Amino acid sequence: MLRQNLLTILFYLCLASCATAPPNNTENICAVFSEQDEWYGNARQASEKWGIPTTVIMAIMHQESHFVADAKPPRTYLLGFIPWFRPTSAYGYAQALDGTWDDYQGSAGNWWSDRDDFADAADFIAWYCAISHRKLGIAASDTKNLYLAYHEGHRGFQQKTYLRVAWLRRTADKVATRAKQFQKQLNGCNL
Repeated sequence: MLRQNLLTILFYLCLASCATAPPNNTENICAVFSEQDEWYGNARQASEKWGIPTTVIMAIMHQESHFVADAKPPRTYLLGFIPWFRPTSAYGYAQALDGTWDDYQGSAGNWWSDRDDFADAADFIAWYCAISHRKLGIAASDTKNLYLAYHEGHRGFQQKTYLRVAWLRRTADKVATRAKQFQKQLNGCNL
């Protein structure tokens, strides 16, 4: 009996670790959704709930974590070699900060959500972009500006802090291009 219970626990641990591994081909949305078969439904549900296109959600997530469930920013180093603190509390698929995640949980009523759960992270990104759409007047399909607001925060976007950060503007262009690429791919998917 003990052996059977241990095998069952081991099986579920292996299954859980497989479920959180990033897809093999993150450049093709059809391959991503084919490999992680629940993700398409999760992303569509978030899209329908918040009015943000699936491809916008997925392009932002691709940029933030490359679909790595437990992604974190790299540590800084003290004296150049001693691992030190991480620069932010960003974590998970959406790279959501602690405070913003807490706001999401309270506002969206999703108290049991986890940043390393794909469905929750997709819902978070769509929720944040929906607020950007409503509060800042950014079109729901304007991936570039939604990403800038996502990265800089609503106040930062209003203050146009991104104008001082050339690499961020280039990254936002890349995210917008990826969303268009994902849309073309999604149009041809057999899901």
